[in-house]
Amino acid sequence: MEVFNLKNDKVEEVELKPFKLEKDIQNLVEKNTETFFELEFIYSELTVGDYRIDSLCFDNENNSFVIIEYKKGNSYSVIDQGYTYLQLLLNNKSDFLLTLSQHLNKVLRLEDIDWSQSKIIFVSPSFNSYQKDSVNFKNLPFELWEIKRFSNNTIVFNKHKSSSNESIESLTNTKNKNVISSVSREVKVFDDNDWISKTNEQLVQKWNDLKESLIELNDVELVSKRDYISLMIGNKTICYFNFQKTRIRMDFVRGNIKPDGSKSKNFFTLDDPKQISIEGSWEWKNGTKGNVYKVSLDKNFDVDYVKFLIKQKYNNLSR
Repeated sequence: MEVFNLKNDKVEEVELKPFKLEKDIQNLVEKNTETFFELEFIYSELTVGDYRIDSLCFDNENNSFVIIEYKKGNSYSVIDQGYTYLQLLLNNKSDFLLTLSQHLNKVLRLEDIDWSQSKIIFVSPSFNSYQKDSVNFKNLPFELWEIKRFSNNTIVFNKHKSSSNESIESLTNTKNKNVISSVSREVKVFDDNDWISKTNEQLVQKWNDLKESLIELNDVELVSKRDYISLMIGNKTICYFNFQKTRIRMDFVRGNIKPDGSKSKNFFTLDDPKQISIEGSWEWKNGTKGNVYKVSLDKNFDVDYVKFLIKQKYNNLSR
């Protein structure tokens, strides 16, 4: 990747400024987990048994733990370490729950956590082709993110995306088959089929048409989660799709309004000439008001118009 700085119609190359130590990457990410990944940072260097977790975080949207591991070299197996750490998490739930309870200063129960959405994130300046190929499966609870730093203090994150429809459990000759099977019984990674199976064929066809039309939006990704499918650009959510028998509910998060009247960054106002959206809101205990646009899509929805709405939020997050 080449990066250039534009000044007075002249460009000059911005040089790569490599991280000297894994700890440098870790310190940067831990101070910015909400910005980078929309995660709440919980604990650094957590020791559980014979293992040490680099960064323990919490995904408040999915109510689940996320472990972040940092790497400078590439002489390690993503699959082996990923499943080992997930098994460590699932076999020591009380230790992780206690750490979160202490962080939040309140008592939590095991059932307060959705353990099925546990995930590992690997962050490294680069991953080799073997490591990328090893996670090229549709249902792995891992994410690979490459991080680059440049001389003008620009930080660039790139997520490696799987292009395979094959399940990791189809590999019968892996040495970690028992660990993989054990983790897979409890950790669930969803895909499109989990949701489109709930709706009728006509609506499914419309959904496929919409997906096809979204290809032109650079860097977007459809991510299937426990309760919905998210359309995302990087780690930011453009909208949510919740599937029902005869409808798909599409939600755009507008942003938050604080008690003092100030609005969150990228607060969003939808231009909806056909008026198919409905505004909704809720209020947290601290007085902050959350705001959302809700759109109900039936089998006759206009793909081009829905795409017009989506592009507004996409542009809002891309600027």
